[in-house]
Amino acid sequence: MKKVYYLLLIVAILLILPLGVNAKSKSKINIYFFRGEGCPHCQEAEEFFDKIKSEYGKYYNLVDYETWYNTDNADLMIKVADKLGEEASGVPYIIIGKKSWNGYSSEYDDEIIAAIKSEYNKSYSERYDVIKKLNSKSSENITADIISIILILLVGGGIVFGIIMARKNTN
Repeated sequence: MKKVYYLLLIVAILLILPLGVNAKSKSKINIYFFRGEGCPHCQEAEEFFDKIKSEYGKYYNLVDYETWYNTDNADLMIKVADKLGEEASGVPYIIIGKKSWNGYSSEYDDEIIAAIKSEYNKSYSERYDVIKKLNSKSSENITADIISIILILLVGGGIVFGIIMARKNTN
């Protein structure tokens, strides 16, 4: 019966281990860049991101949305601004975590770089991704929580059962 106990313990470790590893991984952050085709300020912002890509590109993905000729992207920009409690008054509209810039000037460069580093250095659970928040459905979150609880109960129950059976066989 000790073999069953050890088997259950190994299964529990194998189920729980990936949860801890995933929480510690450092993935790139998303920078959302709403722009207009032909907008000179948007072009300046694009050139800035191209310029910093070699040094800071390992920290972020630049997610580009053209809004002047794409109404879906224009609607998304409005939804994103609403989610952040702002009004998108034009392009470029740049979002890093909960920080945003409406318009672009080279005076923002250091501030944008600092925001990239700051957001990247946060733990995964502390990061804020406005598009993911918009796309997440509460039912999906509830389902994930329920599955997690069931797994914990099964693993915990298996460990308790293994301990009881191991003690029963030693008596």
